[in-house]
Amino acid sequence: MKAILLVDHGSVREAANEMLERMGELVQQLAGDGVIVKVAHMELAEPTIAQGFEACVRAGADEVIAFPYMLSPGKHSTRDIPRLVAEAAARFPTVRFSVTPAFGVHEKLAQVVLERAGVVPTGNAAYVTT
Repeated sequence: MKAILLVDHGSVREAANEMLERMGELVQQLAGDGVIVKVAHMELAEPTIAQGFEACVRAGADEVIAFPYMLSPGKHSTRDIPRLVAEAAARFPTVRFSVTPAFGVHEKLAQVVLERAGVVPTGNAAYVTT
């Protein structure tokens, strides 16, 4: 079974950490019962990446896709999170794992910006996203 592990930076502010929990619940609702969705924090809060990865495996995952819940491909999403996921995965050699890119540039994110700013889209986005 496939699992998605949403990973953010982590915060000393509990309200910030709870936002990732809410997003995990939303992703789970959209994904349905055929996918396991768990959350983890890179640092400053629990569950840690190791704890989140283990929770995926305990729930039945044989593949874990870690998603850095970050906007840009900075050092945390390109270096730190992949390293920490690989370290967590080492305890489970039969479980496949990968780490996706951070959000980056995507039309749906632009739509959220416009919505939050109270602007109705008028253009036709032809930007190719990756």
